[in-house]
Amino acid sequence: MFRRAALLAVFLAAGCAAQATFLERSLTLGNQVYRYRVWLPPHYTKVRRWPVILFLHGSGERGNDNYRQVTSGLGPALARFPNRYRAIVVFPQCRYGREWYGDMELQALAALESTIREFHGDRRRVSLTGVSMGGAGTWYMARYRHRFAAVIPVAGEVARKPDDPFPTEVPPAIAAIVSAPDPYATLAAEIGRTPVWVFHGSDDDVIPVSEARNMVAALQRAGGDVRYTEYPGTGHECWDLAYADAAMVRWMLQQRVR
Repeated sequence: MFRRAALLAVFLAAGCAAQATFLERSLTLGNQVYRYRVWLPPHYTKVRRWPVILFLHGSGERGNDNYRQVTSGLGPALARFPNRYRAIVVFPQCRYGREWYGDMELQALAALESTIREFHGDRRRVSLTGVSMGGAGTWYMARYRHRFAAVIPVAGEVARKPDDPFPTEVPPAIAAIVSAPDPYATLAAEIGRTPVWVFHGSDDDVIPVSEARNMVAALQRAGGDVRYTEYPGTGHECWDLAYADAAMVRWMLQQRVR
């Protein structure tokens, strides 16, 4: 109840320059219109360039209401710590029955690009993060190594179980990763030296913690720049802990595209 009340307070503050602000935006790709949200930090001004964060929500926030994607994960953290997140945050919304690849990846990247142009974002300080299904999307989008300054997957997977197929056909770039003999090593080679901070709960019964451990080990073997936080005794929904981590936020906002 507190979380939704706090989030509502942020929405009601829209239009006041001294307060954080959620804005509604839309874009058209092909014949499809996609709506998304943009969060502007307190005291936002176009006089300076701002870091930008692209957030990918989980499966429970899919739809087209342009609201559900801000109610879990990073959205509530912004309501709790508005002065900690000194950045512009982009919240695309994935359609029902889809995941963060193909058209959904393209609309997320288009929302990011539009936001950077409209709100004077700094292209050298764009971070990518997501939770659960969005954590998987974060891992796959991390292959764009020169686009993101930092990557923060939370409770995300790379290799799916045989009884958990992708809902739609995956594009060749992702198929090459997930069908490789060692998908973790293959993705680690794509990520290169992009700074990564991984978060996962040790008792996650939705996405096995082995997904995080395997990916971190692959990045370490490849000479990657990786940090790992595992929460003992914590299940799948570890994102409130991750996004409340002030050290992670400081680290993320200090990164630059290499």
